[in-house]
Amino acid sequence: MPSKTKTKNAAIAARTAALPQIPKELLDQFVAQGSPMTAEQISATTMALKKALIERALGAELSHHLGDLPGVDRPAASGNHRNGRSPKTVHTEDGPLRIEVPRDREGSFEPVLIPKHERRFTGFDDKIVALYARGMTVREIQGFLAEQYGSEVSPEFISSVTDAVMAEVSVWQGRPLEPMYPVVFFDALRVKIKEEAVVRNKAVYLALGVLPDGTRDILGLWIENTEGAKFWMKVFNELKTRGVEDILIAVTDGLKGIPEALGAVYPVTTLQTCIVHLIRNSLDFASWKDRKALAAALKPIYTAASAEAAAHALDAFEAGAWGLKFPTVVAAWRRAWDRVIPFFAFSPAVRRVIYTTNAIESIHARLRKIIKTRGHFPSDDAATKLIWLALRNITADWGRSAKEWREAMNQFAIAYGDRFTRPAA
Repeated sequence: MPSKTKTKNAAIAARTAALPQIPKELLDQFVAQGSPMTAEQISATTMALKKALIERALGAELSHHLGDLPGVDRPAASGNHRNGRSPKTVHTEDGPLRIEVPRDREGSFEPVLIPKHERRFTGFDDKIVALYARGMTVREIQGFLAEQYGSEVSPEFISSVTDAVMAEVSVWQGRPLEPMYPVVFFDALRVKIKEEAVVRNKAVYLALGVLPDGTRDILGLWIENTEGAKFWMKVFNELKTRGVEDILIAVTDGLKGIPEALGAVYPVTTLQTCIVHLIRNSLDFASWKDRKALAAALKPIYTAASAEAAAHALDAFEAGAWGLKFPTVVAAWRRAWDRVIPFFAFSPAVRRVIYTTNAIESIHARLRKIIKTRGHFPSDDAATKLIWLALRNITADWGRSAKEWREAMNQFAIAYGDRFTRPAA
């Protein structure tokens, strides 16, 4: 199997080969024979060529609009005709560019390449969006563009570019989903968002689905002040409306209201508590010097061969020194026990797929790196916009399933039968 680098290089080579070939004679006009060009000269030449091409393309559009060619005399009674040019500055990926836009007498010409009142040329928007997706604020993007390209753009202009992303977010959030997901992870990320002049600590909820072939997909994101059965009922009904008829296993870290809502919308779905979260919560009761030993004492419980063996291990822990020292840890495990034991029905390889939400926590870790420089978001939409763009970058290289998935597929087929092998239509 070719490496990612080779595959990427091959794609770049294919795109490069598809570029139009510039005649040597034209290049000779730009490059003096035997004289090397500096990077600045190449950049200036590129801008000059881009300006000429844009103006020529706009001229061709006007010719098509008028139904004739430039320089052709038309009778005075023939109606509309050319009426000079108007200067206009457009923002390109290489910086600002001053062009001359042709006009017609009647003012009915509507350019397609750069529409009226449009101040950006294809590619510049993508650069702004890419910078925003990496966590830069509007002011930081404004400074970067001024420094790197000498392009003076207003914060309002940058905001208008990034706000256009919300249309894509809406399409993504409403897109059809698969009829069945073997595993769906639900988890929350806390962010600060301004609401009614007050900065609130809101939760951004993500759903990460594992498809039958083992590949992953972010099913949706939701922002809410508080969680509860009513909120999760809305989420699950939305997933069902988008085509999700069945979820075999839902993995969470004990989010409030999920058991009741899941039972109402997906009554046969198995609810699995994230073991890693349960261990971390247990260690919160201990001092730093005790945590390593406490973690070792808990290990026989979640590595047991069966649910019965795990119950015996929990009893032994409760009767031992650590259980006597930390009865709150025992109580936490017993409260969650019905949602701890489902994964004991599977082999260790499958348990590694379903027993933890680390798959979604790794996404949260990368999101935190992007948003940590922000004090807060001005609105829910601003937070949604940035998180969605960041997720698009994070998931761009997703494609292959986990190495244990082949074994997991066989286990799921045995445990769930037709629910796994014949997804609901």
